[in-house]
Amino acid sequence: MKRTFLSKRNALFASTGISWNVGVLFFALIVLFVRLLMPNLFWIAFTPLFKSANALSAQSHFFLQHFSDAAALASKNEQLMSENASLASENQALSQKISSISAIKDVSTGILAGVVARPPESPYDTIVIAAGSDNGVSVGMEVFGSGGVPVGVVSTITDNFSRATLFSSPNMNTLGWVGRNSMTLSIVGAGAGSMNATVSRSADIVVGDIVFVPGPGMLPIGTVTRVDSDSSSPSVALRIQPILNPFSLSWVLVRDTGMTFSSATSSPL
Repeated sequence: MKRTFLSKRNALFASTGISWNVGVLFFALIVLFVRLLMPNLFWIAFTPLFKSANALSAQSHFFLQHFSDAAALASKNEQLMSENASLASENQALSQKISSISAIKDVSTGILAGVVARPPESPYDTIVIAAGSDNGVSVGMEVFGSGGVPVGVVSTITDNFSRATLFSSPNMNTLGWVGRNSMTLSIVGAGAGSMNATVSRSADIVVGDIVFVPGPGMLPIGTVTRVDSDSSSPSVALRIQPILNPFSLSWVLVRDTGMTFSSATSSPL
């Protein structure tokens, strides 16, 4: 029993344990000695490492900032492209506006007005224009489209707007002529953008003949698209389509030509 106790006690003081303890104590003494003699040795020794870490952090920040700037530039570029497309659309609209105005003849002789409503927004065979009594428009003035083509007559006005009844409006009567021999005829609106007339069979009117109305010169109003005849009748019926499509009207010229037109309705706007 005595021998066993001594062997355990000797194990506590084995050479291996003593060497580790002495080593730790020796290292602690060295660190303390260095600390006392050179208190800034640690910072001096690790300064290059800290500088390297700072440089790496700065480079990382610059690298990430580059991606952030690229995303911002991409967003700005997309915004500029959208604005450019919008400006291009506005430019195209202005170009079309200039073209429409340029196609109207003798602008200085009348009142230029934009079309604010046309079929089907307005009742068929009528248009609403942005000019009224404040602009000098009065009932009975004639309305002209591009190329100086007459399209209708002002039938109702307010201070700033007017309604024009087109020549194709039902029961709208207009005097004109057609054919190589300038056959006089009464043009009657048939509605839905078409007009009718009746002439003598001997006038030899054919499809494609231009129909004119009086005014400042010979003004084309429509084209003969069909000739209906009955062998028992001395006359033929003409179906006439207006030269200008009311759907395409953007600008018109309003002026007093001295002509009078029957059945120019005066219903409120």
